[in-house]
Amino acid sequence: MAETELTQDDVKHVAQLAMLTFEEQKLEHFTTQLDDILNLVETLNEVDTTDVPATFTVTENVNVLRTDTANNTHQGSELLANAPEAENGLIKVPAIIDESEEA
Repeated sequence: MAETELTQDDVKHVAQLAMLTFEEQKLEHFTTQLDDILNLVETLNEVDTTDVPATFTVTENVNVLRTDTANNTHQGSELLANAPEAENGLIKVPAIIDESEEA
């Protein structure tokens, strides 16, 4: 298969379709990169994959799911003992949003 020759106008057109903008001095760099990518895809298309089965995963790993059960709920008092400040069984933290001030 013959290699394609991508033009700068082609890259501008693709960029416009993708709603991308870039500086004009980057055009040559992007043209070369996109041309290399398309030529690589053409090279891959030449590989005969007739007897190659589809690959969905390359390992035999299987996700093992378990119930998400809390098993350390008895440690609440120890947790609060390590907190800098606690109130009513909760960790007290500084306010993030101060509603007393107006914007």
